[in-house]
Amino acid sequence: MAEILFHGAAGEVTGSMHLIRIEDRWVALDCGMFQGRRSESEEKNRTWPVPPQEIAAVVLSHAHIDHTGKLPRLARDGFEGPVYCTPATRDLCALMLPDSAHIQQEDVQYVNKKRKRRGLPPIEPLYEDADADKIVSLMQSIPYGRWFQVIPGLLARYQEAGHMLGSAGVELAFGKHAGNNASLFFTGDVGRRDKPILRDPAGFPQCETLICESTYGARVNESVGDARVILEEVVKRTVDRGGKVIIPAFSVGRTQTIVYYLQEMMDAGRLPCIPVYVDSPLSVNATEVFRMHPEVYDRDARALQLRTGEILRNQCMIYIRDVEQSKALHGRREPSIIISSSGMCEAGRIRHHLKNNIRDSRNTVFIPGYQAAHTLGRRLADGADEVRIFHEEFRVEAEVVQVHGFSGHADQADLLRMIEPLRGVAKRILLVHGEDEQRQVLADLLRDRGFNAELPTPGMRVALS
Repeated sequence: MAEILFHGAAGEVTGSMHLIRIEDRWVALDCGMFQGRRSESEEKNRTWPVPPQEIAAVVLSHAHIDHTGKLPRLARDGFEGPVYCTPATRDLCALMLPDSAHIQQEDVQYVNKKRKRRGLPPIEPLYEDADADKIVSLMQSIPYGRWFQVIPGLLARYQEAGHMLGSAGVELAFGKHAGNNASLFFTGDVGRRDKPILRDPAGFPQCETLICESTYGARVNESVGDARVILEEVVKRTVDRGGKVIIPAFSVGRTQTIVYYLQEMMDAGRLPCIPVYVDSPLSVNATEVFRMHPEVYDRDARALQLRTGEILRNQCMIYIRDVEQSKALHGRREPSIIISSSGMCEAGRIRHHLKNNIRDSRNTVFIPGYQAAHTLGRRLADGADEVRIFHEEFRVEAEVVQVHGFSGHADQADLLRMIEPLRGVAKRILLVHGEDEQRQVLADLLRDRGFNAELPTPGMRVALS
């Protein structure tokens, strides 16, 4: 007898973590950081559903921080087992987790200065550099399409998810040998068809139980092609009025998608060759990892690489690591594009770029995807007249444009199309990684189609036959 224990991203989008128990051993599917209100994040990111020492292994779907960002804390609290992932996910985590540790330490240093002035004791960071190094050393790379033993009695196999570099859905089979059908399939984050660089997501395999993301369970988004057209129009009209385009983008995935399209538009002469600043050390390093893994490129990206010898780079692209170079951008007034992290505007250099550009009506803030509740990015996307940045209020005079077509997530239509072949096979569908209003709509549509769709909550247990 096995069971699933739901913990993170059950009724919310971030903090992905679901646990499987086989007899007295636990395996975690993902170990993500919760992102939202600061006080709530602090509590959720420091607690566990079971003691870390009792978790025998972790199986990762992909490298995004909301799926991996608590791993160093897991190591800090006593976990010593293997962490399984695809080769590209391992290479990205080797960059992203130390970067996250650096952010944790910087944030705590800033907070502790304030606490000291108020006579309060210092707090500890969620984790430190050594914790990130330890968890990376525990990672084992597994290629797509090969069954491997997670623990005795549990086999797993990765398949292409098309969400980001190295992303995967996870087939799980209980017993010593995998049959034709997986007992359980965890989608991770499902990508969209026709995105640049990456291969399309594979169809869901036949399975008895499906744990499925539902980020856009109630939305049908613009096509990738439509989003590309909107980006081109935004850049043209912003340049025409002498402004800058400020783009908050996740360092891994979204940044590379936008750079790819801008390179394509400029090379074709549809956009002028204005400076495109990729201002994030992590984005720069992640782009190098993209170049290391051509085995996951789609046909078009391989063709571009063969034709030009390079993807994600031309004479207009300027990659910035140095903080002084980043600060120098604040004084530049000519039209340009600045792509910086974090994607939800909650940390990093993007907040400085917003602070310096949001009060100028010539500029545009271009938001290329989902923004979690209670984040600065969400407030901008919702049309706030004023926003608070670094404890100071700023009037929003810049144009703000949000598009969802660049999202790495499948929308409602994509998910329904991928789930439909499981009719009569899947005994239950468990919807995770979505706000309640999104997954409720998707659940109702699935029930109308004859599926047994459920909405897990934290702490809920589901028995597996």
